[in-house]
Amino acid sequence: MEIKEAKTFFQKLKGLMFQSKVNYILKFKVNGLHTFFMKTNIDVILTDKNHKVLYIYRNLKPNKIILPKKHVKYTYETPVNYFKKIKIGDRLNL
Repeated sequence: MEIKEAKTFFQKLKGLMFQSKVNYILKFKVNGLHTFFMKTNIDVILTDKNHKVLYIYRNLKPNKIILPKKHVKYTYETPVNYFKKIKIGDRLNL
C-alpha cells in the first residue's frame, strides 16, 4: 500500500478530511490528531522516533480527538484493519 507523508502545514491540516474512501497510509510527524470532517472510520498508529508502536486506535470514528502523547514522533492514519496483527511494542518497517 502506498504511504504518503503530510509535510506541509496544509497537508497536515487536511489529512484525510472529506475523503469517503481511504486507500493509502498517511504519515504525519505529530503526536496527536483529530478526525473532524472525516467521512469514514480509520485506524491510527502512534510510534516513537524509532517507529516502535506506542498506541493503536482501531476503527476510530469521525469527530474524535487523540490528545498529544509523550514520546510519540509519528502518527499513521490507515484504512480500518489494514494492520490487523500489529500490537503495541511492534516496530513498523515501512
